[in-house]
Amino acid sequence: MTFLLKISGLIDGLSRRIGQLIIWLILASVLLSTGNALARKLFRIGSNAFTEMQWYLYGAVFLLGAGYAFLKNAHVRIDFVSSRLSPRTRSWIDIFGILFFLAPLCFLLIDPSWPLFVNAWQSGEMSQSAGGLIRWPVYLLLPTGISLLLLQSFSELIKRIAFLKRMGPDPLAQKTDDKEPARPEDDETSRSEEC
Repeated sequence: MTFLLKISGLIDGLSRRIGQLIIWLILASVLLSTGNALARKLFRIGSNAFTEMQWYLYGAVFLLGAGYAFLKNAHVRIDFVSSRLSPRTRSWIDIFGILFFLAPLCFLLIDPSWPLFVNAWQSGEMSQSAGGLIRWPVYLLLPTGISLLLLQSFSELIKRIAFLKRMGPDPLAQKTDDKEPARPEDDETSRSEEC
C-alpha cells in the first residue's frame, strides 16, 4: 500500500502542475477574448482564427482541469446528503462511484475520441470557417483530459482505500493547504486549543 500511496502522490503532483497551467490558460483566454471584442467593436475587424482559439482555450481549461477538480474535491456533490454520512461511508460510496461509473465512463469516452484525433491529424483537418485553425489540437484535448481524469480517479481510489485501512487521512476532509488533506489529529488538536 505504501508503494501505491507514493504513486498517488506523484499523480496528485501532476494534477497540481496541470492546475497551475490552467491558471495561465484562463488568463490567455480572457486576454484573447478581450482583445477580440475590442478589435471587433473599435476597429470593426475580426478573425475566425482568434474566435476559434478562444473556444480551444475554453475546451482546454475544462477538459484538462477535470482531474485537478477531482483532486481538489471541487466536482458537484450533494453536500446536504454527504455531509450527514460518516467519512467511511463517503469513502465507500466514492470507491463504488469510481469503479462502476467514473472509470467505465472514462474508458467509453477515450475509446472513440482517440481515432477522431488520429483521423484529424492524418488528414490535416481544418476548420470550415475562412481563416480557421487546424482541428487536431482540439480533438487531442478530449482523450488527454479524460485520461488525466482517469489517472486522478486511480489516485483517489488509492487514497480512499488507504483511509479505510487506516493507513492514510480522510481524503474528503477539509483541506488545510494545497498540498495535503487535513489529518484527523489536527482537528482534535485545534479543538483542545479552543477549550
